[in-house]
Parts: sequence; structure tokens; C-alpha cells
Amino acid sequence: MILTAVIVVIVVALAFDYTNGFHDAANAIATSVATRALSPRVALLMAAVMNLVGAFLGTEVASTVGSGIISAPQGIAGLVVVLAALIGAIVWNLVTWWLGLPSSSSHALIGGLVGAGLASAGEVKWAGVLEKVVLPMVLSPVAGFLGAGLVMIAILWIFRNSRPARTSRGFRIAQTVSAAAMALGHGLQDAQKTMGVIVLALVVGGFHEGTDVPWWVVLISAGALSAGTAAGGWRIMRTLGRRIIDLDPPRGFAAELTASAVLYTTAFVFAAPISTTQTITSSILGVGATKRLSAVRWNVAGNIAVAWVVTLPAAGLCAAVAFWVLHPLVV
Repeated sequence: MILTAVIVVIVVALAFDYTNGFHDAANAIATSVATRALSPRVALLMAAVMNLVGAFLGTEVASTVGSGIISAPQGIAGLVVVLAALIGAIVWNLVTWWLGLPSSSSHALIGGLVGAGLASAGEVKWAGVLEKVVLPMVLSPVAGFLGAGLVMIAILWIFRNSRPARTSRGFRIAQTVSAAAMALGHGLQDAQKTMGVIVLALVVGGFHEGTDVPWWVVLISAGALSAGTAAGGWRIMRTLGRRIIDLDPPRGFAAELTASAVLYTTAFVFAAPISTTQTITSSILGVGATKRLSAVRWNVAGNIAVAWVVTLPAAGLCAAVAFWVLHPLVV
């Protein structure tokens, strides 16, 4: 019974990982596609490969997700909590994907964990949520906005006497590198969140001890995320690449470079599960503001910001409902 339940949770975790891939694929490639630095097919293939590679670069974020958010009870009861959290995150991912809103899969998962934890009357580690989720959720978009703006100002100053056409061609080539770096950062951050949930399920089920991530968990998490990325995320790609601001290659490069730097820093230095969606979107806003404030479609940005704020409680509510439905049937 326990083994079957663990397998079910792992399968659902991989389903979440897959939705994460197609939901967040646009994060890495929307700017490059919008500026015509890469074709959509080439961009998706590159993003899938770099997501796969990025998943093998570390497990610090996985440890945070697996042990720093909630304490689930042992046995079937704990597995129901984890399963409900995943269902809540998947439901919210699908809703926002359908609406074309680049919400955060990371925050959907964490909101799901908190919501399921509260519904089960379990322990939510609020200090960990505040330190590793809420503060990075606030600070990472600020870092992306300000950092991208400064990088763009530096680019404008350095290339102030260059021919626009020649400069644009050069940055289209450079965007191949920056988009790859962004996809690598996405794999580093987002695959680890699924790893953390699978490890949590293994611990709760009694099949694992500690927070170390087994190699096979890394492999299947990386594969599911990469497969989802290859499936694409065209609805969200249009929002990020065209509806916020009309991007040119220098601004696309500056946004991707800044966002990837924030992803690497938070993963390696702080082990914080930040949102790739928030990071790249705020970076796009930052480079857009250097053109002129009216160049940014602030109404679209406002809708995205609302999705950011709503994601944690909405995914938590979905997870709580899933727990209330599942718990009487299983336990």
C-alpha cells in the first residue's frame, strides 16, 4: 500500500514537472524568439537541452523544498498531503497557462505545500517560508528590474556610436548565449523543486532518510522538465515576448543576462527556490523602462503582478480542496 502510494506521488510529481516545463518554457526563449535571434523550434530544442543539463548542476534548492517548507506526517497520511500539494500546483499551472499568464510554477508548488499542510493540520515551517520564499519572491524581481536597467544603460553607453543595424546583428548572436544561460538557470532552479517533493515523498513513505537527492530522482526530474519544455508554451511566450514591450536584440540580451545571473545567485548562494517567471518578466520591464516609461505596457505588467500575488494562496486553496477530497477516501 505504502509503495503504491509513493509511486503514485512520484508519477504526479513528474506530471507537475512536465507542466512546469511547458508552462515556463517561454521564460528562457520568449525574448530570443521575439527579437528573431532564434526560430521557435530551435529555441525550444535549445531550451529543452539546457534545462536537462541545468538539472544536474545542484541540489541545494531541492533540500529547501523537501525539508524547509512543511513537516508531513509519516505514512499514507503524509503522502496524501504531498499528493494534494502537487494536484493544487498542477491545477493552478493549467489555469494560468490557459489564460496566457506567466505565473510562477515554483510558487504554485510552494503554495500547494503550504495549503495542503494547513488543511491537514500539519506543521508549516513559517520561518523557512518567510526566509526562503517570501523574501526572495519580493527581492528577486527588484534585482531583475534594477539589474537589467543598469545593464541596458551600460550597453547604450558602450555602443552609443555604433551603427544600429550592425549592433542589432551582433546582439542577435549574443542572445543565443544569453538564452542558453537562461534555460540552464531554469533547469537548475525548477527541476530541483520536483526533486525536493519526490525526496519528501520517499522520506514520508519510509524509503529514504535525510535530504540527499538520489541520482535516479535527478534523472527523472530532469527528463520530465526537459520533455515539457520541448512541448512548448506558446500562449505565455506571446505575453512575455510581445505584449509587455516590443523587444530589440540588445534589450533581449540584457534581460536574459540579468535574469540568468539572478537565478544562479539565488540557487548557489542562498538555496532559495525563486520564480524564473518573475525574474525574466521583471528584467524585461527593467530594460523596457530605459527606453521610455510609456514603452512598457503597464496594464499587462499589472495583470502579471496580480497573478504573482494570487498564485500562492490560489494554489494553496486548490491543494487544500484536493486534500479534503482525498483524505477521507485514502486514510
